[in-house]
Amino acid sequence: MIEIQKINTLCKGKFLELKEVFYRYKNKNKRWEVCSSMDSVSILIYDKDLDSVILVKQFRLPVYLKNSDGFTYELCAGLCDKDKPNIEIAKEEVLEECGYDVEVNRLKTITATWASVGSNAARQIIYYVEVTNKDKVNEGGGLEEEDIEVIELKASEVEKFIFDETIVLTPGAKLALLWWIKYKGEK
Repeated sequence: MIEIQKINTLCKGKFLELKEVFYRYKNKNKRWEVCSSMDSVSILIYDKDLDSVILVKQFRLPVYLKNSDGFTYELCAGLCDKDKPNIEIAKEEVLEECGYDVEVNRLKTITATWASVGSNAARQIIYYVEVTNKDKVNEGGGLEEEDIEVIELKASEVEKFIFDETIVLTPGAKLALLWWIKYKGEK
């Protein structure tokens, strides 16, 4: 049995909150630092006309502090920070970040996963959608402060891309792309 004894908020920002948690587990007093964050949605987009999966390339400061480059390849994604269903947030992110306007009923849930379980246990719901050039209504790129580059990755390059250790591909993106190879990439 776990008994939470005390939680101190060490600092709080716009998106994260650092907490110090004191608890009892297996008859031992323990202490852990937890970084609370919001859950998120991510979307694997396959453009049938381009025969490509659509990813985003984005600068991430925490990655930069580790590798002096900071650019990551990710699924289109967003925080669950609005008072609306997650699938509607996913639809908005597809339009905002990648420029495709799709109906909510075309988004299919692949799975949900947990990231950074030792520090913040953020839950990410992963969706899949197929699009065509008819769905493309703008160039995407996200909000100005996000500086997102839309990447078209040819279907024939997906497997090689997943295992290329010279790039930073997020775990959620790797999982979704492996799912795509198994279930959708076979023609």
